[in-house]
Amino acid sequence: MKNALTVSELTREIKKTLEDRFDSVVVVGEISNFKAHVSGHWYFTLKDTDAQISCTMWRGKNSYVFFTPQDGMKITITGKITVYPPRGNYQIDVNSMSPAGEGELQAAFEKLKKRLSDEGLFDAEFKKNIPSFPQKIGIVTASDGAAFRDMISVASRRYPLAEIVLYPSKVQGEGAAAEIAAGIKTLNQLPDIDVIIIGRGGGSLEDLWAFNEEIVAIAVFNSKIPVISAVGHEIDFTISDFAADLRAPTPSAAMELATPDKDKIFAFINEFSYNSTANICDIAGNYKDTLKRINNSYGFRSPFDLIRNKTQFLDNLIFRIQSSTDIFFSEKNNSLKLLTKIIENNDISTQLKKGFALVSQNGKIITRSLNYDKGTESTIRFFDGEIKIKL
Repeated sequence: MKNALTVSELTREIKKTLEDRFDSVVVVGEISNFKAHVSGHWYFTLKDTDAQISCTMWRGKNSYVFFTPQDGMKITITGKITVYPPRGNYQIDVNSMSPAGEGELQAAFEKLKKRLSDEGLFDAEFKKNIPSFPQKIGIVTASDGAAFRDMISVASRRYPLAEIVLYPSKVQGEGAAAEIAAGIKTLNQLPDIDVIIIGRGGGSLEDLWAFNEEIVAIAVFNSKIPVISAVGHEIDFTISDFAADLRAPTPSAAMELATPDKDKIFAFINEFSYNSTANICDIAGNYKDTLKRINNSYGFRSPFDLIRNKTQFLDNLIFRIQSSTDIFFSEKNNSLKLLTKIIENNDISTQLKKGFALVSQNGKIITRSLNYDKGTESTIRFFDGEIKIKL
């Protein structure tokens, strides 16, 4: 036909018409088939009860979205209509995205909370104990925020020995969740970090949304170091609160939970020292009394009595030996005197003094007349001398 158009020509006309006519649109719909491509681009379908339209949000644009889109979430987008010629499909090139209302964020919160709970990220069995006396405390928060100043003030007042290691991070808006997760991972790679506090001050659900992101919950769950989540005020709850090892109502309360009170420590030391001294004195006194009782008991007196008795027995034995010895020597001395007297009385000189004479021949004493030889010279010994005769 003379006026026939090629497919490409028709598609170009449609593309020009649509893109000129709908170069700026604001659309409300429900997300379906959301896919985050490895390239960083987002692809999804926006639908309502009667129709649907494909949407694309490029990496440079979606980095400004403060939440992660989820299927079923109602959102409001701005963008323009574009046509993809190779397929002849029209789609919305999304420039910005926001929840259609706070109720949508709350619904997304409840949905993610349930899914992560079902996956076991909130189970008590995985909760780690918070150390009683931390030496290094890691903090992931905004360096210029009131929350950080409050935590520093509490730490200085309660436990100035603790070293604070800050990982400065955005706590709301685009990229905040990724920075918070990166902070947790980085602090886990540092040596000697005892506990990590993540948090910020109060705000709206949208302000706190970075702590409701799955990437933060997973980083908290995978942390080898105990994590305290302190987001917003006491009434605020976030996904990170459920994933953390301990939830604090405020950042200041988190630091109080992470640190001991030095005043209580000093009071405990003083009381312990006083009680210990008193206890030691009581124990020593009790042992002293016990030793006295033992020392004065019959069992301990008996050995001394035995020794004294044996000593007395030994003294008596020695006395008896001495007495027996004295008697023995006295008797022997008397016997000796008697024998000496007998010997003296029977001595030849004594007999000679009495007038007797001793006759001998050839050096032998003659005691019998029969033994006397008249022809042999004899010696007669008197008391006062000797004479020799021969008959």
